Amino acid sequence: MRKTGRKAEVLLIKDSYGRWTWAKGHIERGETPEEAAVREISEETGLKELKILEELGKQEYFFTLKGEKIFKTVHVFLVQASGDEKLDIQTSEIQDGKWYGPEEALEKIEYKDSAPLLEKGIEIFLKGKKKNG
Repeated sequence: MRKTGRKAEVLLIKDSYGRWTWAKGHIERGETPEEAAVREISEETGLKELKILEELGKQEYFFTLKGEKIFKTVHVFLVQASGDEKLDIQTSEIQDGKWYGPEEALEKIEYKDSAPLLEKGIEIFLKGKKKNG
């Protein structure tokens, strides 16, 4: 999320399946979930000025890749981006990225169980709460 002036915005990406979601990926050896989140967001969107505010929860699900069933846990964080950085989508895994107002983002996000976590993040962000304080 970011603030531009007095307005809050939510970044969603359109994944390789054509569905609007948030950036996510794999935790590399030696990384914490927080470090992986910042790295993945940066790699997928080109944003560099990122700050984790709070962990929002986890999503757990199965998906099939090349005929193999895979279990995945996604750690979801409320991350603040600088208000003036430009998106630079450079990976073939991402079709698009766009900043939305909170209400529109809640309508756009597509994966099961994502909307309640997004709603929680928006509420925290708008109240101005910060991690450890």
